[in-house]
Order: sequence, then structure tokens, then C-alpha cells
Amino acid sequence: MSLLTLSIVAVFVIGYLFIALESVTKVNKAAVALLMFVACWTLFMVSPGSYLPNFTGHTLVNEVSSAIERHLGGTSTTLFFLMGAMTIVEIVDQNGGFNWVQSRMSTKSKRSLLWKIAFMTFFLSAILDNLTTSIVMVMILRKLVYDHKDRLIYVSLVIIAANSGGAFSPIGDVTTIMLWNKGVITALGVISEIFIPSVVSLLIPALILQLGLKGELTTSESLPYDKRDGEVLEFTGLERKIIFAIGVGGLMFVPVFKSITHLPPFVGILLVLGILWTTTELFYRRLHRYNKEVTFQKRVSNLLSRIDMSTILFFLGILMAVACLEEIGVLTAMGGTLNSAFNGNHYLVTGIIGILSSIVDNVPLVAGCMGMYPVAPSGDMAVDGIFWQLLAYCAGVGGSILIIGSAAGVVVMGLEKITFGWYMKKVSWIALVGYLAGIVSYGIIRTFIMPVAL
Repeated sequence: MSLLTLSIVAVFVIGYLFIALESVTKVNKAAVALLMFVACWTLFMVSPGSYLPNFTGHTLVNEVSSAIERHLGGTSTTLFFLMGAMTIVEIVDQNGGFNWVQSRMSTKSKRSLLWKIAFMTFFLSAILDNLTTSIVMVMILRKLVYDHKDRLIYVSLVIIAANSGGAFSPIGDVTTIMLWNKGVITALGVISEIFIPSVVSLLIPALILQLGLKGELTTSESLPYDKRDGEVLEFTGLERKIIFAIGVGGLMFVPVFKSITHLPPFVGILLVLGILWTTTELFYRRLHRYNKEVTFQKRVSNLLSRIDMSTILFFLGILMAVACLEEIGVLTAMGGTLNSAFNGNHYLVTGIIGILSSIVDNVPLVAGCMGMYPVAPSGDMAVDGIFWQLLAYCAGVGGSILIIGSAAGVVVMGLEKITFGWYMKKVSWIALVGYLAGIVSYGIIRTFIMPVAL
């Protein structure tokens, strides 16, 4: 490995360390990721001929520009998908579309509520994303469970359920979106084969966590469902249901749209966003007709400013930095080393990647794997092969092992003031048991059930 290659790798590792220590350094990880992106490619340009030996002079410069644009194009499909999905969820949430979720949670039994929360989170995160679902469920729990000690158990399960639910859906997690956009998994393939392992990874932790809950809830009645944090919603109940149906139904339609048109997933997301945007504008037009004083704070043009652009820029920086590692051949070499070390055992390789995703961000891990391992025409590395499906499961569910291992964990940690030590002592081992059980169940399905079916 040349000195220049070592320098690029060193920049990436140092940047990765700063991202992992964001809570200590107080420097936003998006800023670090953007610096990584620029620094890696700047070092690449010191001697691009070392990595592109077949090009010289002006042709070499054009080839480097083409490589960056090619990687940026692939990255942009993921970014536009995320921005569209985040906007759709924000529109539905701000206009009261999720209020029906709270209405379905009504119960006095602590254990009954736990199972309702578990499965509601699981299926919502498959349609939305685990970050948004976690926020919605924590806000609902705050209105239903006033005992903070009990609520810690519920929100811990929310983290596990959100990550498990996102793993079997092509739109449920950033990593599955990346794999789906890349074409290494299909919507039908990941849903049909990862659904049961994902359910297993939720059921076992839920069974264990319910042991800490006994008796009935001692909460006061929740707020009326046509209220949101004390504020009267502007739309009628029917209009809120329409917004929910278009938003959530539209997200579920995206994989169908892709299979019909063969267009990239982000095109379907933008279609849903356009329809939802138009619908809400018509609703606000009606409001303005009857009440000239009505405010328009929840119009889409205003809600766009709420989208977390730092997250989008983080993905841009990290994915483009990983693209540089791919261009210099480091990822391919790492893939070969991992395969040699574990004798090509995909269960061990992806299992370790999943555990690593609880320590460091799973986005660069998955991006790195997509660069390390080329898609094969057949076998375990083919589209919907064992490796890619296990990677989707492990990278998503593995983030539950530590509270800092996923976006869901980080946001719940902040909202409920959960300490890293408490989660590690009380929940980490439970999440790990569920994670490993899911891998085992996938192995049983692939080894014993699928061959019989075939």
C-alpha cells in the first residue's frame, strides 16, 4: 500500500473517529463527513494516475471528474429519496395524520401496552423510517405512561422494534434504501426472506422486557385526539385521514411504482410528495376561503425548512468519502481479507458487520460493503443472495445492541435522557440475543425450508 493510499485511509479513519466521538467533541458529524469527502478526493488528485494508470493528461482529469459525477449520481438517488420521505412524514405528522396511532394504544395493562407499542413500532418503521417512528412513539408514550421507570422499558423496546421493522423493508432504513437503490436486493426478496428473522429479533427481547412490567398503568387520560400538544389542528378528521392515506399509502406504493415503471425509487417518492403537497394546498385553500385569518405555518413550503439537512449532508459526505476508498481499491482488498479470514462464511462476516454497526454508523459500513463486494450473476453474492440479505438484516438490527448504534437509539437517548451505561446494562444483552436469534432463524429458513419449497 502506497503512502498516498495510507494517507487517504488515515484521513477516513480520523474522520470516522471524530464522527463516533461527536458527543465529546461537540462538532456536528455532518461537518466532519464533508471534510472527509473533500480531503479524501483532494489527496486522490495528488496522483490520480496511480489509481487510473490507463489515462494520462487531460483525459485523466476528465476520467476523475466522470468518476466523481458517477458516484455523486448514485449517492443523489439515495439523498433525494430520503429528503422526499422525510418531507412526506413531516407533512403527515404536523397535520395530525398520526393521531390515530395514539387512539389505538388505549389500554390499562402494562404488558398489553408493551405488545401494542412493539408491533405498532415494528410495522410503522417498515413504512416510515426508524428515526421518525421512534419520535412518534416516544411522544405517544409520554401521554400514556407517566412513570419514567416503566417508560424506559417501553422506549427501549421502541429502539429494538424500530430497527427490526426497518430491516425487512426496502424503505424502512437508510441502509436498506441504499442496498435497494444499488440493486443488490429487491423489495419482494428482502420482505419475503428477512421478515421472519426481523420478527424473531423483536419477539425475544419483548418477551424478556415484559417481565419487568406488572400490573396496570397509573396514567391520566391522554389528550383528546383532535388536539396536538394542546393546539387545535386546522384540518378536519376526514382531511387528516386523507393526508395519512396519501402519505403512508404512497410510501407503501413506491416499491410497486418501481416494479411497474422500472424508474429509480426516488422518482416514486417525488410523485407521492407532489400529490400530497397538492392535496394539502387545496385543503388550505378551503380554510382560507372560510377564515381569512388562518395561518399557514404547516404548509409544505414552510415545513421544508424543518427537514434535517445536516443528516442529508452527513450522508453525502460519508458516501462520497467511501466512494474514494472504493476508487483506490482499499474496499476490494478489505473484502478479500474478510473472506479469507472467515473462509467465506457470510454469516460470520455480516454478523460481525452488524455488531460493528452498534459501535459506528451503519451507513458507511454498508457503503463500504457495497464497494468491497461486487454483485455476482449467481450464488450468494447475486441480487437477493444470502450475503446481501444478511447485510440488510445485520446492519439494521445490529444497531440496537448499543443505544448509540442507530438513529432511533440516539434520538430516544436524547428525548428520554437514557444513559449509555443503563442501556448497556439492562438492554444490550437482550437486543444481542434477539439479533443472534434472527440470524439463526434466517439460516434455518435458507438451509432447511427454502430447499424444500424449491
